[in-house]
Amino acid sequence: MNELGNSRKVISNQVGLNEQLETVVRKHLSTDFKKPYQEHTLAAFNTLAKQLAGDSRPIIFDSCCGVGESTVKIAQLHPEAVVIGLDKSAHRLAKTPISLPDNAVLLQVDLNDFWRLAVEAGWQLSHHYLLYPNPWPKAKHFQRRWHGSSVFPYILKLGGKLEVRSNWQTYVDEFAASLAIAGFDTKVEQYQSDEAITPFERKYWASGQDSWRLQLNL
Repeated sequence: MNELGNSRKVISNQVGLNEQLETVVRKHLSTDFKKPYQEHTLAAFNTLAKQLAGDSRPIIFDSCCGVGESTVKIAQLHPEAVVIGLDKSAHRLAKTPISLPDNAVLLQVDLNDFWRLAVEAGWQLSHHYLLYPNPWPKAKHFQRRWHGSSVFPYILKLGGKLEVRSNWQTYVDEFAASLAIAGFDTKVEQYQSDEAITPFERKYWASGQDSWRLQLNL
């Protein structure tokens, strides 16, 4: 098996949707998330906000962008927009394989903070990509998944066309169920393309794994 084709499937002790899903999601939808902002994320957001002041271009988030390959491809697909690749790991961002187009930027931030700051500033996205985030497959870690976290309502408030992809169908099924609780109906579909958009996607497909996605206009 080649280097690209050695990715293991997600293994979980959870069968079906997490049993806490409805209780947790309804709680987060009805309460405010008031954790203090981390200084590095606040500084990164304020710097970017100044740079974009008066800029009328649409804003696209590529959240959990990893090395930024997807950010580059999304920016090429949407030359009319500003595409912001966001990841918590400076190490991953430093491995960006190709140069960034003029309409793209990469930031090392805590998404729990950055999304809230964007909502607080009144930003509305045209698109929001969540491509292969950490699935946190253990049942006890449900609230570490984005749809089970306290920041989930802010994903909704950012608006735009949301696209979530994972190689674990349960993750996308749960995301769709969480959206339904919030009043948004969407379908989960199996997904593959001629060209992978992230290194993870390329590795999953080379390993014979399926990808799943949902798309929704918030």
